[in-house]
Amino acid sequence: MPLSAVIITFNEERNLGRCLASLAGLADEILVVDSYSTDRTVEIALQYGARVLQHPFEGHIQQKNYALDQAKFDHVLSLDADEALDPTLHTAIAGIVGAFDHDAYRCRRLTNYCGHWVRFCGWYPDLKMRLFDRRKGRWGGVNPHDKFLPYNPSSPHPVLAGKILHYSFYTTADHLRQVKYFTDIASQALYNRGVRSGWRHRWVHPAWTFLRMYFFKLGILDGWRGMQICAISAWATHRKYRKLRDRWASQGKVKP
Repeated sequence: MPLSAVIITFNEERNLGRCLASLAGLADEILVVDSYSTDRTVEIALQYGARVLQHPFEGHIQQKNYALDQAKFDHVLSLDADEALDPTLHTAIAGIVGAFDHDAYRCRRLTNYCGHWVRFCGWYPDLKMRLFDRRKGRWGGVNPHDKFLPYNPSSPHPVLAGKILHYSFYTTADHLRQVKYFTDIASQALYNRGVRSGWRHRWVHPAWTFLRMYFFKLGILDGWRGMQICAISAWATHRKYRKLRDRWASQGKVKP
């Protein structure tokens, strides 16, 4: 069964080559849907033989569904540009492409944070549904946290051997920039759904986020990087709900 590997990009020259190299010999098509990058992203994609389409970015979920519709084949492997297959996962996918027995398959994702592989904090195994029959599901979730939603969620979705290697942040500044970007998107998505922001959202939820990640999810075992991840994650939760409150305040619905 032919396989399309699908990736959405915007200014990913730092990561894209590693991602595409990990697909060597695996996919019958590599499709890159780019939202008008201003760096070498498109050039790198073409060097690896990818088919490149330009499409305005309307949200992570919308962009991934657009990319899904443009793929040549129904069986799809979806990766983010800052991800790559490890050799074991590459072999596992190659072994089932000819006999696609399930609607979708899940993969373990291991994240590299500033040079540290994060095995706790609730960040691993971080199961992601990335190999699937596009006729059997659609991207959904709440932006920016997209996820593939099978039409039949009760059907078995086996976990493949190996890992997706996720090169998330090279520096703390990268993480803080993403917090600003993601909390802007997430607060707008919540606002669009009519969700309100109470004091529990802004103060209790962040505290619980830290406690859950650091103690219950054993972030303490990731050393000082674990503490940093948990603290920034708690701050991100606060910022998301603070921005949500500010959006309602701008409409005169709550006191600033």
